[in-house]
Amino acid sequence: MDYSEFNDHVGNLSEGTYAGLPITPVPGEDDAEIPAVGEAAWRISVKSYRKETFEGTFTRLLEKVDAAGIRALIIGRWGDGSEDNSEVIRLLADHAARLPALRSLFVGAVNWEEWEISWILQSDVTPLLEAFPLLERLEVRGGSGLELRPVRHENLKVLRFETGGLPAAVVRAVGECDLPALEYLELWLGSDWYGGDATVADLEPILSGERLPALRHLGLQDSEIQDEIAEAVASAPVVARLESLALSMGTLGDEGAEGAEALLSGQPLTHLKRLDLHRHYLSDAMMERVASALPSADLSGQADLTMTDGERYVAVSE
Repeated sequence: MDYSEFNDHVGNLSEGTYAGLPITPVPGEDDAEIPAVGEAAWRISVKSYRKETFEGTFTRLLEKVDAAGIRALIIGRWGDGSEDNSEVIRLLADHAARLPALRSLFVGAVNWEEWEISWILQSDVTPLLEAFPLLERLEVRGGSGLELRPVRHENLKVLRFETGGLPAAVVRAVGECDLPALEYLELWLGSDWYGGDATVADLEPILSGERLPALRHLGLQDSEIQDEIAEAVASAPVVARLESLALSMGTLGDEGAEGAEALLSGQPLTHLKRLDLHRHYLSDAMMERVASALPSADLSGQADLTMTDGERYVAVSE
């Protein structure tokens, strides 16, 4: 798998593609020219001021294209922001038989101009994994109300949670899932203020890698406890078989036995093709040490503590 498409904060949605397909809105009632169904990533998003409903728009997609050929779906806004997406999840799961080719699904693909990430009201996304056993890629944006139950899924290759605060219960559930095909796992852990209450202990099943035999990329990002995570990663069994590791967007600093120092003094990381540390709080001296020891490290985005009165903040919270 080419991981380069996941390097920015929103995958490649900002470039107008998803899962290698051009993003295409649901056809209107009178649209005559419609792309071939399998050559588009179909985006379902409703505007409350247009008096649309998600169910109506979803139904129109199923009627206007050959639903059996849909390979990728992007779920944007599902209402005015006052309701969670439990009905969206139910609709998708209930119509799974009509979507046998679906392999990539992004739930909550809403940008900050529409809703802040903390405003996106999620729900239990487990039914999606249960209803789509052939799904290969599931991405979720927004941690408010987010739930996950431990499941076994034979085909999922990519799992991403973009949040300003990822609930510890979801982190634990990820660690309890059996995902034998998973190659790419990315968790934005966020701020405790926005529900990101996971601890290093909650991450231990993931760091052991026992239920993730195919994992090649691990992202534990945007965390207020980034130094502690770095210390845990420095001795984590899963790291030896990774190709890339991301500890970016959080509060990573120099920190003695924790932080970047732990990455230098722990198990070797020279096998990594990419070590993503971008948007960090490392000193100039530590940056030089890391760059010398780990040439694959991305050290861009050094945060300026003088601009924050000495306080460290995650990149994405609200």
